[in-house]
Amino acid sequence: MNPWASEPDRWARQEASRLLDRLGLPMSRREMLRCCLYGAGGLFLLNGWGLRATAPRRLPRARSVIQIWLWGGPCHIDLFDPKPEAGRDFCGPLNAALETNVPGIRIGQLLPRLARQADKYALIRSLTHGSNAHETASYIVQTGHNPGGRDVFPSAGAVVANFKGGSGGSRGLIPPYIVLTEPQGRFSESGFLGYSAKPFVTGGDPARPRFEVEGIVASGISEARQLRRRELLGQLNTLGRALPGEATLQTFYASEEQAYELILGEAGRLFDLDREPDEVRDRYGRTTFGQSCLMARRLVEKGVPYVTINHKGWDTHKQHFQAMNRKLPELDQGLSALLEDLAVRGLLAETIVWVSGEFGRTPRVQWDPPWNGGRNHFGRAFSALVAGGGFKGGQVLGATNATGEEVVERPVHPAEVLASIYTLLGIDPGATLPHPEGQPVRVLPEAVGHGGSIRLLHEIMETV
Repeated sequence: MNPWASEPDRWARQEASRLLDRLGLPMSRREMLRCCLYGAGGLFLLNGWGLRATAPRRLPRARSVIQIWLWGGPCHIDLFDPKPEAGRDFCGPLNAALETNVPGIRIGQLLPRLARQADKYALIRSLTHGSNAHETASYIVQTGHNPGGRDVFPSAGAVVANFKGGSGGSRGLIPPYIVLTEPQGRFSESGFLGYSAKPFVTGGDPARPRFEVEGIVASGISEARQLRRRELLGQLNTLGRALPGEATLQTFYASEEQAYELILGEAGRLFDLDREPDEVRDRYGRTTFGQSCLMARRLVEKGVPYVTINHKGWDTHKQHFQAMNRKLPELDQGLSALLEDLAVRGLLAETIVWVSGEFGRTPRVQWDPPWNGGRNHFGRAFSALVAGGGFKGGQVLGATNATGEEVVERPVHPAEVLASIYTLLGIDPGATLPHPEGQPVRVLPEAVGHGGSIRLLHEIMETV
């Protein structure tokens, strides 16, 4: 049996052959292939997890992730998997779809700005895990693990903070994992990684005249007043003057200096959105979500590895379409501005944007009271958007049936989305996490669903 007869290796032979043609090398293709395959054959294995790759290995290219968490679960057929032909009982008044700037890709009719940028993102239309409970579904999507057992696994943000937190480089004092603006709830984001991996939750509202970031910007206290307070504190510090050079006090002063740098220095000014031109702020939308997207751009520009925007309001059991008339235009403006801004600044190539909720919503509308046009939880089929950082734009992965009720092509488990994101960040999905009891616990499980192996989303990932 030929050990190189698998699909990845056929791809490798074809690529090497094309490379030889382009380079015009005198070496025979057989000789070149023998050198490549035996010298670097290990590159076609997924290091650390013992799984065969199903396509060529991708090299890490992403530096940061912006996760837009649609808390409550958005309806996939209203957003990224429209089914206008399904009729009123499925579409309600949202009975049209928009053609995008990529032929053949349509999205929901209330997302016109995103329709003009489909070349920047990929849509996953075949996500599935089967859970209809908020807590369970959130845990599965955020961690890639099924609940149960003795361990509470960390969320993606905590995993990235664990591997990518470090000294922060130009980030300085800014934490590696930031949530705008409220905790996601439903589960412990840090899991067994503990306090060191917990996110910094900003609180406040970036759409207000002053973004009052918890612990950094105090309500009703100006920067000038903070400076006067610091001066007064120094004048009252008689102990420090009496014991110059005392080691314990020097440690305290160093911590105090860092705290004031966050409050009064350049690190704290990172959260001052007034430093952005009015036209930029207007482009994102003067909403909490829009300004959170702008804040996320500022954070990844500074080098923060993981930013989550907790965008609530998608749990629409009642009066679903009234809510969508508010939520979808807001999402459309903020997200499209974020993608465009990242692209213009050269940041999209190194920043993954991931948009998803914990599940979808029932495609069939509940018209009867008390729902009055509502949709319930639906974990059997839902969608996500991914962009940047090594994901290819203008792509669609997977499909549901004509009513959006069943996955009919390329089922994707949330763990496979996370494995792909981690891989693009240079994090081995099979690496071991620091466990409080020293147990050998992997970042992601080896198998999902009914024993199926985790596959990277090669179809929508760039080749290098």
